[in-house]
Parts: sequence; structure tokens; C-alpha cells
Amino acid sequence: MKLTWIDWTVVVGFIGFLAALAAYTKRYTKSVSDFLAADRCAGRYLLTMSEGMAGLGAASVIANFEKFYKAGFAASWWGLMLAPVGIIIALSGWVLYRYRETRAMTMAQFFEMRYSKKFRVYAGVLAWISGTINYGIFPSIIANFLIHFCGLPQHFDLFGISIWTFPVVMAVMLSIALFFTLSGGMIAVMITDFMQAQFTNIVFLIVMVVLFSKFSWSEITTTLENAPVGKSLVNPFDQANISDFNFYFFAIFAFKAFYNCLGWQGSQGYHCSAKSPHEAKMAKVLGEWRSGVTYLMLLLMPICAYVLMHAPEHAQVAHTTQQALDQITDAQVQKQMTVPVALSQIFPAGVLGLFCAAMISAAISTDDTYLHSWGSIFIQDVLLPFKKKPLTQKQHLKWLRLSIVGVAVFAFFFSLLFPLRDYLFMFFLLTGTIYLGGSGSVIIGGLYWRRATTQGAWAAMTVGWIVAVIGITLQVIWPKVPALLDIAEKFPLNGAWLALVAYLTSMTVFVVVSLLTCKEPFNLERMLHRGEYAIEGEHAGKPARGWRALGITSEFTLGDKIIYYFKLTWTGTWFFLFVGITLWALVWGVPDSFWNGWWGFKIALAGVIGVITIVWFLWGGIRDLLDLFRTLRGHQVNELDDGRVMD
Repeated sequence: MKLTWIDWTVVVGFIGFLAALAAYTKRYTKSVSDFLAADRCAGRYLLTMSEGMAGLGAASVIANFEKFYKAGFAASWWGLMLAPVGIIIALSGWVLYRYRETRAMTMAQFFEMRYSKKFRVYAGVLAWISGTINYGIFPSIIANFLIHFCGLPQHFDLFGISIWTFPVVMAVMLSIALFFTLSGGMIAVMITDFMQAQFTNIVFLIVMVVLFSKFSWSEITTTLENAPVGKSLVNPFDQANISDFNFYFFAIFAFKAFYNCLGWQGSQGYHCSAKSPHEAKMAKVLGEWRSGVTYLMLLLMPICAYVLMHAPEHAQVAHTTQQALDQITDAQVQKQMTVPVALSQIFPAGVLGLFCAAMISAAISTDDTYLHSWGSIFIQDVLLPFKKKPLTQKQHLKWLRLSIVGVAVFAFFFSLLFPLRDYLFMFFLLTGTIYLGGSGSVIIGGLYWRRATTQGAWAAMTVGWIVAVIGITLQVIWPKVPALLDIAEKFPLNGAWLALVAYLTSMTVFVVVSLLTCKEPFNLERMLHRGEYAIEGEHAGKPARGWRALGITSEFTLGDKIIYYFKLTWTGTWFFLFVGITLWALVWGVPDSFWNGWWGFKIALAGVIGVITIVWFLWGGIRDLLDLFRTLRGHQVNELDDGRVMD
């Protein structure tokens, strides 16, 4: 076992603190609205930190480790293509603002408002199936990480019986996440995720200091420069032989960011928890600074692991690391664990415990959020629409909790039995496309297009999941069919390309069918509670329309305006640098020496910004947290606010 008593004290102490906090929040969860949406009382800093942590997750960390270990610093270059999309989404409140205006507590509830009750159930079923399958491998990922990072035995003896460690670790981690979720619903999930986010950011800064004490910058760049031609880890224009995480991968993600905005329902509780539509919008605006230090470390840690495994001066430690990896019989798990096992050889006592606690936090934050989302969606959008008589608050909360336990049980057995055959990012894309393939068209069309119809929504969702299921089926059976193996060693389209095919097909079908079936325009003002249908207190000013939504509206305070201009300047500067350097590289070529300096500058700047944002967001988050508790103490339970669509 690699962890010392100091490390285990850190891990157990932090989990104990979170458990006590989750138990405390139970007193505030009195209604369905509390459980599902924190009674819509969350401020921007609490939202942005909590949702960011929920989106991180141990599975996402490992997925990024895979990506950057293979593609290096160069892979992050193409991520800058997302800057214009990200700034348009954030500053305009694209999709999120209008969705919060509907006051829906699940996306499928919005679908009933916009389309029909039958379509709500159909979309709810697809979201639930897609989400639970997508989440199904999460418990196995954190279990594998803990076993191999901590050096736990594969089996242990209990009362003379040999017990497999893997399912035990999964059961323990799922039980912790269940305790958090069942204690206080969305209130507990959001508050514990906020604490975990702050802790993880601090740990990542400590890890950065440790890594640079172990590896000099010159050592890192020298090792990366020795990568084969066409597989450069520093020069993004020398990656012709990297087939998966290249320009096209990030180009598809750029389109996906726009098309699937709010589409994925894994964190649907956060989508409806903001105290106002404007507050939800500002949480997104703040998101880039929130994730800066996190993204930096997800990039730097696999780079340092690569240096450890390939630099001659670390040959002895690399040999020990490789011996540990060779004991992992599953090839895909071995790829996933390469970086964690290497890091366990790098970190000293104390830091091992801090990083382990941060990874456990990342796992719990995603587990409790996903359990809450998929369990809630099954009750709210699959079962309740068939109930003619509404449930009491107590009955409704009981159903929600039972459904959440059911999702956890499914994930346990899915992780135990399912063999993963692709990179994690590709698996997430592929399984997510069951729902996301058509939902992007349906969500955007429903919120912004008066002529979108129920028939168009049915057609788009159906085409989306059919394309996804065909892709998943081919991924699984391809290695087992000799005739297919004669064509290629594996299915030629990865998850990213299959997702794009589903998106484009669904969009086309949605527009064509809607135009053919639209008889009269839909009343968007009523659904969005605007004009004569406005709800008092929901807006500080008149909502902007069209391109004016990108600018400063009457809802902006002085502080909001400062954040807005800072965001615009920050993101715009990076994008213009991206365009200028890309043109330079394509016309004249850029030497590796430039890229070494560029990545060093990025890391140094991210470290400075990381320290500033930790203090800034901690102050804002605590303020929002205290405001949340004050509001919840005085709020009145609304028996009708339970996810039903009232005529």
C-alpha cells in the first residue's frame, strides 16, 4: 500500500467533513422543489463552482489524462477554437437563460410545455437510458484508480474468505455518494460540490509546485521534443499521425458546445437552481476563470507522467511504474491507469493523500450529481406523467430517493460487467449521443423557433438515437466479425464522428418535418413568462432579444459590467492569438522552440490566475452559501411546484 497514515488521515478527514455537511443540509429539504432545484435560490459563484466540480469528475480526469498523455500540450491548442463559441454562449445566455425562464425542473418538463406530454415521456426515457448507460462505467473508473494509485491488493481475506477488492471499492464510493444525495437532494449536492471544488483547486496548485520541483521545464520540453514525427507533443501542426485527439476532434467539440448547450442532463439540477435567469447567465460567464487551474493540471499531470516514462534520467522509476502497469491484464484499463500509477511514483507522502482526496471528491461530486439527475428524470419524466392523482410531498420525495438508489445499483452492476473498448471520451460521446443526437435540435428549436412542431421533435429524437445505437452496435461487434475485420481492424468512425453524423441528420429532419407540419406559430412569450405573462421578481429588467443579448442589458449591475468586459477582453485576446499564430504556422512554420516558450508562459499565467480566482470565488461562494441558507429558512413550500405542467 502506497499511502501512509498521514495520507489516509487527509482522505478520511475530508470525507467526514463533507458527510457532516451533507447531513446538516437535510433540515432545509422540505419539498420537491428543494430536493430537485434547491428551491431556485442559488447565486452565481455557488452555481459556477459546484457545477464545474460536478462536470469534472474522476472519469473526466482520467479521460483527460488519456488524451493529453497521447497528444501532449499540442492537443490543448485546438481547444482555443472553442473560445468564440464559449463567449457567445456565456455572454448571450444561449439556451440557459430561456430555459430558466420556463421554470422547468427537468428538460423533459420543458418538452411537455413546448411539445406534448407523450413527447416528454419519450424524451425522458431516452435521457434516462442514455444517462444511466453513460454513467454506468463511472464507478469502475474511480475503483480502478483507487486500487492502482493507492496500491490496494486485488483481493483481501475476511474471515478466511478471499474477497475481490474491485466491487467493494465501488460499493463504498457509491454508498458515500448516495448518502450525500439522499440527505438533502440538490441542496446537499450543490453545497458539498462547492466545498470539493475549492479543495480540489487548492490541491491542484500544490501538485503544480510538487511537479515543478521534480521536473525542470527544460527536462520536460527536451523529452517532449523527442516524440516521433507526426506525433508531436508540443507542436499542434505536427500531429498528422495522431488519429483521435487532433484538429477534427476539437472542431467537432466546437460545434457540439453550441448544439448541445444544456442538452446533457447529467447536471440538470444546476440548470434550474439559479435565483434568476440573469444569475444563471452570469454563472456561465464566470465559468472560464473557475476552470483555469483545473484544466492546467489536467494537462500538466499527464505531461509529467509522460516525461517520467520516457526521460532516460527516470529510467529506474519508469521501470517500476511499468512493472505495476504490466500487472493490469485489461489493455484499456492499463491505458487509463498509466498516468495515475506514474503519479503515485512522483508524489511524496501527504501530497499522495491530498491528490487521492481530490480524486475521491471529483468522483463523489459527479456521482451524487448524476445519481440525482438520472433518478429524478426517471420519476419526473417517465413515471409521474402517467399519474392522474398528484403525490404528496412525502410520497414524491420517497419515490425520488428510491429511484436514485436504483440508478446506483444499475451503475454498480454495469461497471462490474461491461468491457470498455474505446477511449473514455469516445465512450461518453457515443453513449451520450443516444439522447444528445436529437435533443440539441429539439431544445434550440423549442426555445427560439415559433414554428418548431411536435412532429419535428419526434422525428429528430428518433433519428438521433437510431444513429447512436447503430454506432454503439458496430463498435461492439466489429472485433468479433471476420468480414468486418477484413475491412479494418476496428470500426473506422470514432465516437466524435458518429456524434457529428447524428447531430447533422437530426437537425435536417427537425427543420424539414417542422416546416411541413406547422399550422400556426407557438406562443413563446407565455412559455418564457415574458410580457403580459411575466412573473414578478424574475427579471431585473427587460430581457434582450437576438444579437442584443450578447451585449450589456438592463439587468447588469456595475459589477456585472466589469466582469463582462473582462471576459470579453480575456477571451478575445486568446482567440486572436490563436488565429494569428495559426496563420503564422501554416504560412511560414513555427519551430518547437517557440512552442516550448508558449506552453511555459501559459502554465505560469494559469498559476497566477489560479491563485487569484481561488480567493475571488471562495469569497463569492461563501456569500452565496450564506444567502442560500437565509432564503431557505424563510421560504414557504409550494405544493404545486413539483414538476407538473399546469394547464
